[in-house]
Amino acid sequence: MFTIKITDLAKQLNAELIGDDSIVIYGITSIYNTKKNYITFLANNKLRFLLSNCKASAIIIDKNNIPFCKITSLVVANPYLAYVLFAKIIYNSLFDNIKTSKKKKDILLGKNINIGNHVVIEDNVKLGNNVVIGSNCFIGKNVIIKDNTKLSNNVTIHYDTIIGNSCIIQSGTVIGSDGFGYIKDKKRWLKIPHLGRVIINDYVEIGSCTTIDRGTLDDTVIGNGVIIDNLCQIAHNVIIGKYTAIAGGVIIAGSSRIGNNCLVGGATVINGHINICDKVTITGMSMVIRSIKKSGIYSSGIPIQQNNKWRKTAVLTMNINKINERIKIIEREMSINK
Repeated sequence: MFTIKITDLAKQLNAELIGDDSIVIYGITSIYNTKKNYITFLANNKLRFLLSNCKASAIIIDKNNIPFCKITSLVVANPYLAYVLFAKIIYNSLFDNIKTSKKKKDILLGKNINIGNHVVIEDNVKLGNNVVIGSNCFIGKNVIIKDNTKLSNNVTIHYDTIIGNSCIIQSGTVIGSDGFGYIKDKKRWLKIPHLGRVIINDYVEIGSCTTIDRGTLDDTVIGNGVIIDNLCQIAHNVIIGKYTAIAGGVIIAGSSRIGNNCLVGGATVINGHINICDKVTITGMSMVIRSIKKSGIYSSGIPIQQNNKWRKTAVLTMNINKINERIKIIEREMSINK
């Protein structure tokens, strides 16, 4: 298990330590899900109200927030950058002493397990009863796969992922890969390590060549009975409610939440950090750029036309504001003439 003395962490982050210098830190959490023996960070003053209920043993802050913190603090110029640097330390520790072998230590196997050829299973994996692992699969350390779940050939399950009962995962799918998270550090992009998990609940089916990214700190969660088609991208920290169906080629950006019993048509793109309520149907090739708060059917996009007609439609669309202003002027003149 990863641990670091807070004094050592302060040195590595070039931080000022205020408070208890005997604390040992096990990891980092978001400000929303703090817990004892972990450190958190405050990078947005709008979230300062969460400090009153903070359960973390320590926090990374800037000097302006010193008066508001009652727990041990590491004071830095840029808390978000400091969090990324610490997360990178944890992330690198996950890959220490990795060796390639078919089976490693402390693997817990249930009854009637079927494992194909050329499978790699890392440390501390737990497989339930009647689990099927197809050929050429990779199962990372600390993965849990529960009863009656089946992985087709060439599936990759990265570390700490939890997969529920009676799931089906088709070939080429990758679960638990890092999300697309970066911070700009001067001229270069600095990778944000992703330390959260992917949690897939029971009776979920995932099509071929779909990717589900792990969360940054909190988890990416797929609810009971969700079905996801081929070639979908589920980004970090997405939460999908139970019995929702997602057709092929859908892209869901990070930290979005989709409710229960939703239907998402193929090739739809859903923006990040939005919420979609229960029982929403989104027709194919839609672009969702804001939250949906009322159940119903939603659509966007222009159906295919002959090219010469589409060109006229595009011109009208580009000039819609001018046309609208002309209509308003005409309406005002007609009102005056009355």
